[in-house]
Amino acid sequence: MKLPGALYCPLWFLLLLAAGSLLLLVRLQDLTDTPGVNVLVAPRWPVDKDDVQIVSSASLLELQDFKPPVTKRHRKLLLQTPNPSAAEDRHRKLLLQTPNPSAAEDRHRKLLLQTPNPSAAEDRHRKLLLQTPNPSAAEGRDGAEERRRQQLAETQASRRRQLNDVCAVYQPGVSEQRVSRHQVSRVYVEDRSQLLYCEVPKAGCSNWKRVLMVLGGKAASTRDIPHDAAHAANRLRRLDGYDAAGIAERLRSYTKVLFVREPFERLVSAFRDKFESPNSYYHPVFGRAIIARYRANASLGALRSGAGVSFPEFVRYLLDVRRPVGMDIHWTPVSQLCSPCLLRYSFIGKLESLEADANFLLRSVGAPGNLTFPDFKDRNPRAERTSAAITQAYFSQLSAAERQKVFDFFYMDYLMFQYDKPFSDLV
Repeated sequence: MKLPGALYCPLWFLLLLAAGSLLLLVRLQDLTDTPGVNVLVAPRWPVDKDDVQIVSSASLLELQDFKPPVTKRHRKLLLQTPNPSAAEDRHRKLLLQTPNPSAAEDRHRKLLLQTPNPSAAEDRHRKLLLQTPNPSAAEGRDGAEERRRQQLAETQASRRRQLNDVCAVYQPGVSEQRVSRHQVSRVYVEDRSQLLYCEVPKAGCSNWKRVLMVLGGKAASTRDIPHDAAHAANRLRRLDGYDAAGIAERLRSYTKVLFVREPFERLVSAFRDKFESPNSYYHPVFGRAIIARYRANASLGALRSGAGVSFPEFVRYLLDVRRPVGMDIHWTPVSQLCSPCLLRYSFIGKLESLEADANFLLRSVGAPGNLTFPDFKDRNPRAERTSAAITQAYFSQLSAAERQKVFDFFYMDYLMFQYDKPFSDLV
């Protein structure tokens, strides 16, 4: 059967349309298989509109498994990020993207195993931990320091009570008397720290003068002050150099300091320093007079130089009420030298506990933290310090009666400052 001619045109048109559609579908399939080309994937119905997304020709699983590497440059960029918390979040995400965490752990374990000496590394780590400040240990040290300060304060209170008790018995009412200039002539003044220090020779006075010079701004360090400068060029003022009102005000408001020493030991120390070492003052002034009075058949050389005074000769001079030469501050009793019953010292230190007492005082008056009491001996540095044993050896040269007389001479010092009798036969 022949179709009418009029139907040929529509038929050919449909055939061409079908062929074009087929070619278009083939082309779209080729584009889908081409890497890097994105197309809209038609969803299956029914579907939510949020499920429609742009995807690549790679599968969704492959896209989720792809993780960008973390490089050194990326770490530097993280460190330069203005917002550390945001950087930390991004860094955490990158860590979560690590392809194989167990593999990373294995690598870390291998690095640990490559340490030359794991036990040594652990020891170093333990030492570092031990060096870490320990709050509880610090609190323990603070508590011990506080107990030590409390003990020193109680010692000071006990020493003041002893002095007041002795003064009440032997010099009642003396504190109500007027203070003369002579009675404060041995008292040095440091106005910055509001200190009054009574000089007691052979009881640390050289180093105390150094400390006063540093406190007053006259020297930068106690180490910079020679012995002669501490005594002859210290530029320290004495209390008798002020007017009556200045003396009274300082005695009322300043910390009054006195440092003492075991009397027999102080006497031996003075003798060794002044008569057993070369001395251009004590040998001609005291030595010649002592030798002339107390040495039988003295040589002309000894009479001229005054050198070589023995300790028994010196003691005979000390006990003689008609001495051929006057007294000296180096062996004058502290009870006479510093008038303790009259001046009522607020701080009483002892040479036997010099470092602890002196530094406790310095902290109490607000001295600079780097200033501590010096512990050097620059006069006759090769000579051994006078000790209790050395003192016993010198006093063994005396008779028991002579020792008793010397004890009586310093009796008030022994009583005021609570020193024990140095010999058992003393009464």
